[in-house]
Amino acid sequence: MEGIGLILVITLGVLFVIFATAKLKLHPFLSLLIAAFGIGIVAGLPLADVVEAVNGGFGGLMGGIGLVIVFGTIIGVILEKSGAALRMAEVVLRIVGEKRPQLAMSVIGSIVSIPVFCDSGYVILSSLKKALARKAKVTVASMAIALSTGLFATHTLVPPTPGPIAAAGNIGAENYLGTVILVGFIVAIPVIIAGYLWAIKAGTKIHIEGEDDHSFDYDTIVKEFGDMPSTFKSFAPILVPILLIGFSSVITFAGWEGTFFDIFLFLGAPVVALLIGVLFAFGLLPKYDEETLTQWVGIGIKEAAPILLITGAGGAFGSVIKATPVAEFIKGFASNDVFAGAMFVFIPFLIAAALKTAQGSSTAALVITSTLVAPLLGQMGIEGAMPLALVVMSVGAGAMVVSHVNDSYFWVVKEFSGMSVTQAYKAQTAGTLIQGIVAILVTFVLWLIFV
Repeated sequence: MEGIGLILVITLGVLFVIFATAKLKLHPFLSLLIAAFGIGIVAGLPLADVVEAVNGGFGGLMGGIGLVIVFGTIIGVILEKSGAALRMAEVVLRIVGEKRPQLAMSVIGSIVSIPVFCDSGYVILSSLKKALARKAKVTVASMAIALSTGLFATHTLVPPTPGPIAAAGNIGAENYLGTVILVGFIVAIPVIIAGYLWAIKAGTKIHIEGEDDHSFDYDTIVKEFGDMPSTFKSFAPILVPILLIGFSSVITFAGWEGTFFDIFLFLGAPVVALLIGVLFAFGLLPKYDEETLTQWVGIGIKEAAPILLITGAGGAFGSVIKATPVAEFIKGFASNDVFAGAMFVFIPFLIAAALKTAQGSSTAALVITSTLVAPLLGQMGIEGAMPLALVVMSVGAGAMVVSHVNDSYFWVVKEFSGMSVTQAYKAQTAGTLIQGIVAILVTFVLWLIFV
C-alpha cells in the first residue's frame, strides 16, 4: 500500500489510539501496540517484518532512555519522601520573598516538577500553598493556579521529566539532551511567567468555599515535617545531573579533546548523570534500611513502569510506520512550502494538542506525537541539536493544551485546592491553554532566530 491509502491507514491507527484511550479507557501501552500491529498488517508489510519492527522499536528505545527514566523517577520519590521538595520550596520562598507569594509558588513548582511528576508535586506542596495564601492574605485560587502552572511548564518541556526525555529519544535527539534541557528552560521561563500572570488575573477573582480555614499555618507545617535536609543536599540530585549533561554538551559542541574532557563526556552521558543524581539522592535518606533502600526505590521503579511501557510501545508504533513506504510519500509532502521552515513547528504542536485534549495524558501526547513526526524530520532536513530541541519544545507545547476533565492532573488541582469544576475550568484549563500558546509562539520565534 502506498500514497494516500497508506496515510489513511496511519491516520486511522492514530484515531484508534485516541478513541481507545479516551473513550474505551484502554491503557495507552496496549492501544499503541494494537495500532502498530494493525498498521503494519493492513499496510501490507510481511508479517515477519511487522514483528521485527515492533520488537526492534520497543527494545531500541528502551536501550536509549529506559534507565534514564527509571533513575529520574527514583530521584523524584526520594525528594518527595525525604522532605527535600519542601526544603527547596522554603529556600525559593526566602529568595523570592513572601510579598510575592504567587511568584514564589510558580518558581517552586517549576523546580520541583523537573524530577517529580506534576501530580505528585502538587500534592506535596498543597498544604504549603494554602498556608502561604493565608499568611500573605491572598486567595487560595491564585496560589493554586501559580503552583499548577509552574509545575506544568517544566513537566512538559524540561528533561529529565520522562515525557520530554521520551520525545527526545523518539526523534533521535538523545545525544543532544543538554541542548534540549537548555532550550527547555529558555522556553519554560515565559511559559511560567504566563501562568503567574494568569494566577494574578484570574485567581484573585475566584473565591473557594472554606478558604478562610485557619488549620493551615506555614510555620506549623514546616515544623510538623521534622528535620529537613540541607539546601545543598536537596538541590544536588537535580542540579548535578543537569550541570554534567550541560557541560558534556559544551564539550561536544566545542570539539574539546583529551582525557579530562573524555571523563566529563562519560559523566555527562544522561544515564551516568542521572545515576549520579540517584547517588546524591541517597544522601537525603533519613536512614539506610529496607524501607528507604528497597521500598522507596521500589516506588520509583513502579512509577517508572507505565512510562517505560508507553514509551516503548510508542517506539514500536513509530518503527512500524518507518517500515512502511510512507517515507516516499513524505518527500512530496515535505516539499509543500506551507510547512517549510519555521512553520513546521506547528505540525507537532497541533498533533500533540489534539492528542492531549482527547485522551488527557501529557506524557502519552509527547510520546505518541514524537513517534508520528519522527519520519518527517529526515525528509525535511531537520537535524542537529537546536532544530531537534525545538521540535521537542513544539511537541511539549501541544502537550499542554489543555488540561480538563479527562486529565488526572485537572482533578488533583481541583480536589487539593477545593475549587468547583467550573472554577477549575476557569483556572486550570484556561491557564494551560494560555501556557501552550505562549510555548509554541516562543518556539516559533527561536526557530526563526537560530535555525
